[in-house]
Amino acid sequence: MKKSVIILVTALLIAPTMRAGTLADVTMADEVVVADATLHLNGMGLRRKLGIKIYVAGLYIEEKTNSAAEVLSAPGPKRLSMHYLTDKATDERMDAAWIKGFKTNSEDEFGILEDRVITFVEFLGDMKVGDVVNCTMIPGQGTTVTLNGEEIGIIEGDDFQAALLRVGLGPNPPTGTLKKGLLGTR
Repeated sequence: MKKSVIILVTALLIAPTMRAGTLADVTMADEVVVADATLHLNGMGLRRKLGIKIYVAGLYIEEKTNSAAEVLSAPGPKRLSMHYLTDKATDERMDAAWIKGFKTNSEDEFGILEDRVITFVEFLGDMKVGDVVNCTMIPGQGTTVTLNGEEIGIIEGDDFQAALLRVGLGPNPPTGTLKKGLLGTR
C-alpha cells in the first residue's frame, strides 16, 4: 500500500512536466492533420512586449527539429498557431510589429512580399484575449489564415510562407525566447 502511494504521488508530480503542449496556461494539441500529413508540435514560445504577454505561438511541422534552417527548408506543410493573451494587441501595434518582423528577417525579398504582407496584417484586426490565429502553410497552395476557426483568407506564394516563418525563426525574431520556444529549445 505504502509503495502504491509513493508511485502515485511521484506520477502526479512528474505529469505536469510531461505536458509539452502547455505554456502560459495555453494548451496546444501535440499533433494536427494538415493536407493528409500529421504535423507535430515542435515547440511553443511566448511573445512578450514591455512585460505584457501578447501571445503564445506554436509551430507544427512533420519532423521535429531545433534547427531554424531545417524548419525553413522542410518541403511539407506547416502551421503557426497564435493564442492571444491580451486585449492590448491592437490593430495598429500588431500591424507595425508584423511589418517590422517581415522587413528585418526578409529584407532582400520585402519589396516582392510587401503587398502580401499588407494583406496579411489587414486580415488581423484588434486581437482579444482568447483569439486564436492559425496560419496553415501548404507548399504550392498558399497560406490559409483563420481566426477562431473561421477562414479569413489565403495568401499565395511559398516565398511568403518562408518569410512568415522567418519572422519568428529568422536572425531578428521579436524575442529570443519566442524563437527558442518554437524550436523546442527553451
